[in-house]
Amino acid sequence: MAQLIGGLGTSHIPAIGNAIHKGLQNEPYWKPFFDGFPPIRQWLGEKKPDVVVMFYNDHGLNFFLDKMPTFAVGAAAQYNNADEGWGIPTLPPFQGEVDLSWHLINTLVEQEFDVTTCQEMLVDHACTLPLKLFWPEGDCPVTVVPVCINTVQFPLPSAKRCYALGKAVGQAIQSWDSDKKVAVIASGGLSHQLDGERAGFINKAFDLQFIESLTTNPEWATQFSVHELVEKTGTQGVELLMWLAMRGALSTASAGVRRVHSNYHIPISNTATAVMALETV
Repeated sequence: MAQLIGGLGTSHIPAIGNAIHKGLQNEPYWKPFFDGFPPIRQWLGEKKPDVVVMFYNDHGLNFFLDKMPTFAVGAAAQYNNADEGWGIPTLPPFQGEVDLSWHLINTLVEQEFDVTTCQEMLVDHACTLPLKLFWPEGDCPVTVVPVCINTVQFPLPSAKRCYALGKAVGQAIQSWDSDKKVAVIASGGLSHQLDGERAGFINKAFDLQFIESLTTNPEWATQFSVHELVEKTGTQGVELLMWLAMRGALSTASAGVRRVHSNYHIPISNTATAVMALETV
């Protein structure tokens, strides 16, 4: 059976891709963010995952307000970058892990998750940036299964439902008939609001408590409704649902997790940014 080795989380602000493209990682504005990655890259170099399951949110590339699935799973042989222009200008296609995709889809449907199956799927910065941040050199060394969670159009899935989705994904990974090593990635910012009366809103205290809970009390955030999460984190801060799904997947692997490294930094583009790696133990 496949081995679920751990989970990663990172913000995916499009401007990060521009900073990578222009080589700005050591500029004072960017350095505190990029300094969070070397310990995690070292851990990845030791563990060498073969596949990643990416929890992310689509930004109008595959789905728009007229058609918005709650959960969608990619089942393509490759995923082409079609970012809206703010991220890294050119990236080669990312290779899919079709066998795991279908195993995951079948498992989720059996567990009464109504998922949209995407045998063709474009990806934007929410998928491409985490892969480039964690594996900055050369071609991406892992295959990918994208799992899209709606954080754009109400009604949104609850925190409790996203955590349950993650648990089902974790169970599917561990029952996959393969000897490959799998990591799960959460792609999304923590507290931030990009528009409206609360534009620029950041809630550092909540963010730090949430980050801590992922190690010590993973279901802590499931007590809040989606509207409460919007109030506490901002309209776009509900991207933390991806982090909950990632942690839900790890809850099925072992008795607990070990925090490899984490980093929290504000502000980048009015967004609280974070990176974390958790290892199953």
